[in-house]
Amino acid sequence: MTSEHEQGKNTKAENNGHTGSNANLVWIGVGVGAAIGVAVAISRRKRDRWYAAKEISRRVAGHTGDLAVASKDIFDRLKIIYGESCKVIEEASDLWSRGRKLAGV
Repeated sequence: MTSEHEQGKNTKAENNGHTGSNANLVWIGVGVGAAIGVAVAISRRKRDRWYAAKEISRRVAGHTGDLAVASKDIFDRLKIIYGESCKVIEEASDLWSRGRKLAGV
């Protein structure tokens, strides 16, 4: 039979080969866990109060050509509406003066 002292030596000799690979696995696990933690922290960070304004300006900057065309179209329509409203005001003024003449005022 072998003594306790000899069994201890055998156990240490057998584990020495595996202890290094277990330590490597632990370090790999620590690295992977840290990477996941950093990724989660970055994805859940708070956005500053100007984030929405910056995002809108980025979206608008991508569509400046469309915005210019739409603005010109709106301006042209407003010019037409203004011209027509001036005509309506002149006609209303003429009708008002004719009505006053007919009423004798």
